Amino acid sequence: MGDILKNRFSSFTEAEETKKRGLYSFFRTFESKQETNVRVNGKDLLMFGSNSYLGLTTHPKVIEASMEAIRKYGSSCSGSRFLNGTTDLHVELEERLAKFIGKEEVLVFSTGFQVNLGTIPTVATQGDTILIDRLSHASIYEGSRLSDASTIVFRHNDMNSLERKLQKLGDQNLRLIIMDGVFSMEGNIAKLPEIVDLAKKYDAIILCDDAHAVGVMGENGRGTANHFGLTDEVDLIGGTFSKSFASLGGYMAGNRETMQYIKHHSRSLIFSASMTPASTAATLAALDIMESDDSLRLKLWENTNHALARFRDEGFDIGDTETPIIPVYIRDNEKTYKITARLFEEGVFVNPVVAPAVAPADSLFRFSLMASHTIEQIDQAIDQIIKVANELEIKLHDKVA
Repeated sequence: MGDILKNRFSSFTEAEETKKRGLYSFFRTFESKQETNVRVNGKDLLMFGSNSYLGLTTHPKVIEASMEAIRKYGSSCSGSRFLNGTTDLHVELEERLAKFIGKEEVLVFSTGFQVNLGTIPTVATQGDTILIDRLSHASIYEGSRLSDASTIVFRHNDMNSLERKLQKLGDQNLRLIIMDGVFSMEGNIAKLPEIVDLAKKYDAIILCDDAHAVGVMGENGRGTANHFGLTDEVDLIGGTFSKSFASLGGYMAGNRETMQYIKHHSRSLIFSASMTPASTAATLAALDIMESDDSLRLKLWENTNHALARFRDEGFDIGDTETPIIPVYIRDNEKTYKITARLFEEGVFVNPVVAPAVAPADSLFRFSLMASHTIEQIDQAIDQIIKVANELEIKLHDKVA
């Protein structure tokens, strides 16, 4: 019996082979806070691989709020939201987020992944159809897979593809269109105005995952729907606290009736331990900062515009990105591993994205910006990228149609 699992997975050798070549760039060990300068595997680096867009993970108010919550509530709620895991902090966060996002109610989950895992199969069931943008987050696919609804994938940000899929649907109980607000690998923004028009035309509802948009897009970071002035037209807006909110957890926002149903039927909510008091308080503190001071978000966009211009001036292939997520396309798995490893040696931390996460022809490393970066740090990192790319004879400016 003991050999069954070993034999089943013995063919997976890619990780060990990559380690032997000195190119393994995953599960790297941090020995410091995640600021613009970090220490990883004993080496000091410039950090361009973090999702802390506003740089709030080390903000004194966020840290103090987290510590105070531990002193008052302890380290854990020791149960699910449904039973003994709801504190007054959770209630306050849900009420304040509802006002911030612009919806009647918000429901807080333990992680962003669990938001989609618990919401999608609860909302869409047998006889319904889910339509997913092809490049949506893995949690959207997993949530859809758990649903009894039919699932259809449309081409990325392609409204003709979406409309063709909608036209082919017969009488459905419910048509649910799902997409990222800001796409996590590509850095481009969902065509939400066109999606809203199609949803109205074909009697569909919309779920927008704002994991990478909240804190970045819209008034004081209220997200993609707010950015386009379409909050009332988007039925469900979800997100995570692990990025701009500098914490851990997630949320779904919608009308009162829908949220009450999800609250009492979502298995990932009912059967998971709730967000810790420290995480909840940290999120509230980050929300305080976002609501009262937009300077960090504006600095993030200053950094973003500078980096985008610099990459494009240098001829990099960065696709259609228009946000702090900048994909630098290498379009070759081995070369992506090599440039990531060499950049690490030269003091720059970036994240490789290779097959099977993307097609080999779309392999890239992701250059992510924070409000706390300086222009000098950005330029220093880009200079190193140019140097290493030339050294490895990687022609980053070669674009694939």
